[in-house]
Amino acid sequence: MSRHPRIILLFPILILLVILPASTLAVSSTNFYQQGSEIFDDWDLCRTRAMGEDGFFQVYSETEFCPIITGESLGENVDKAYRNGQQFAEDYPDIHQRAEKIFAFARDKIRYTSDADQFGFQEFAQNADELASVIEDKGFASGDCEDYAILLAVMYKGAGLRSAIVVASDHAAALVYLPEYNKANQILSINDESGWVWAEATGGNNPLGWMPARYMGEKLGVYEVEGESISKVEPTGKSSTIIVPKSTSAGIHISPFFSVIGIMWFLSLFRRRRRA
Repeated sequence: MSRHPRIILLFPILILLVILPASTLAVSSTNFYQQGSEIFDDWDLCRTRAMGEDGFFQVYSETEFCPIITGESLGENVDKAYRNGQQFAEDYPDIHQRAEKIFAFARDKIRYTSDADQFGFQEFAQNADELASVIEDKGFASGDCEDYAILLAVMYKGAGLRSAIVVASDHAAALVYLPEYNKANQILSINDESGWVWAEATGGNNPLGWMPARYMGEKLGVYEVEGESISKVEPTGKSSTIIVPKSTSAGIHISPFFSVIGIMWFLSLFRRRRRA
């Protein structure tokens, strides 16, 4: 999977994640293992950190990131979420209606819950198939903004639509390419290609295409999701761990996606002022 993003209005991205003690974890799973205070899955992807080669969003710098966690549900790893998207494509031939129905599915089936409340970690990303499986079993799942975005991006790909993940200073959302969609309050461009629509599913009454006013005019980073998978790693004998949700109650609908995201932003402004 490519490491380089496509950019909407260059945005300085830094994720400094505060990892809480893993006291809520049980034992025995082939899916996750703990290394220090961080949790990794069996793709060796860190679920509690977005930065770096093994971070779930592979953040390398202020303007480079790649939501590699989507590769756990694409290509050879296609499973429930992608197939759900395929089913929507069969049920809704009109692409606008299809995009709206997929959006409503994520919005209505996921209850916004912070990672700290659900898992005991300041950050813990879920992949699209994990969410889809819980929804299938329980009728709903819990997650925060990056979880909504990851599920939507994968389902849109399965439904034959182009999708992207966008990050702001305190948030993540999905984008879907609908160049003739006339219900959006804002149409965005990626690399001078207009027609991208914001999918803000964290609010219970949000329609597809509604972009919060506070992100209009803000510098944003975006990455169009491609179809590449990532490969699982061979077992290494590391002790396995189960992630046990602490709560499934709904929380507020403003997501603290990055724990300390403002630090880099303010330092950058301070340096500019000193040079001036």
